[in-house]
Order: sequence, then structure tokens, then C-alpha cells
Amino acid sequence: MKLMPDDSFERAAMARGARLIAGVDEVGRGPLAGPVMAAAVILDLSRLPEGLNDSKKLTAKRREALADWAQEHCDWAVGSCSVEEIDQLNIYHAAHLAMCRAVQGLRQVPDHVLIDGNKIPRDLTLSAEAVVKGDARSLSIAAASILAKVLRDRIMVDLAQHYPGYGWEVNAGYPTPAHKKALLELGVTPYHRRSFKPVHNILCKAR
Repeated sequence: MKLMPDDSFERAAMARGARLIAGVDEVGRGPLAGPVMAAAVILDLSRLPEGLNDSKKLTAKRREALADWAQEHCDWAVGSCSVEEIDQLNIYHAAHLAMCRAVQGLRQVPDHVLIDGNKIPRDLTLSAEAVVKGDARSLSIAAASILAKVLRDRIMVDLAQHYPGYGWEVNAGYPTPAHKKALLELGVTPYHRRSFKPVHNILCKAR
């Protein structure tokens, strides 16, 4: 039996008096290139689309359709951290900063925030809880996971046109064998994360 995210975390927050609950998720911690991006989504639980699920369990076509739905029907925002910020802060803190930026970008201030993961970003001052594997357990976090992935993938497709050969349009900057081979053959671009070991090692050899 496949587990699907539900609204139990949202309903529990509402029972405690919260009215606006935002789900937050990030994507892009593992890639060697490109930004880390987070999305925040406030769902209307009375108007949910069919098949809302963890982005990793959906086809690309279904993710695109659900991302379009979320942008049309929800209060949503995205936040990101650039490669420079990732290298300066480290990926953990950059991902949390992207989450905070996403929450700050919402039109409405949420009463409670559901964060995917086991830690609440230290700079998030609102009422919040961390939900381990939240994208598979909370509908709001699942919606955020879809939006973050779709919008980041679009950025990487666009960057791939400016820096061809690395396969970003298919690997989204993740360290696939083809991407690592291209790094060795084509070199490091301005969009590669210099603090990540495969990139750092190539730069060290080039000196």
C-alpha cells in the first residue's frame, strides 16, 4: 500500500488555533551547479487537486501540471540562494536561508509553518515545526516540493543553453557521471559550486 501525504499536520495546527499554514520544502542541496531553491505554499484544504504527492513520486508532466495549479490557486513564493551564497554559507545554511526567503515572500503571514526535514531554520521567527519526510506526509509540504523542483529545473534548463555540454537540462546539476566527465573536459563554470569537493578538486589541479 502506497502512503500518500494528507492534511493531518495542517488540521492539528488548525486545532491549536492556526488559520494560515504554509508548507515549505527545498530542492537542490546535492547538485554541483546552480542555486538551492525553496518554495512555500499555503493551501486551501477545501480545494485540493487530485494526485497531490511528493514531487519525487510524480512524473515530470504531472509535476508541471500541479505546479501550474499551485501558482494559480495558492498563496505561494519561492526563495533561493546563489552559488556564491552556497559557497560562503555552506549548503545547509544556504538551504535554510532559501526557506526563510520563501516564507517571507508569501502575500500573507502564516500562523504556522511546516518545514520538511528535522530542523527549523534558525532565522525563522514564526511558529513552526519540522516534519521528517514531510513531502511524503504533509499535503502543504508536498505542494512546496513540487513547486520548488519544477521552478529550479526550469532554471537549470535555461542555464544549460548558456553552458552546453554539462547536461543540466537532464541532470539539473546533480553529479551524474556525464556531468563529472564534462567538468573534467570543459572546466568549471561560474554556476558551479566551488565548495563542493568534485569542483574544488578540479580547481586545485588547475592551479
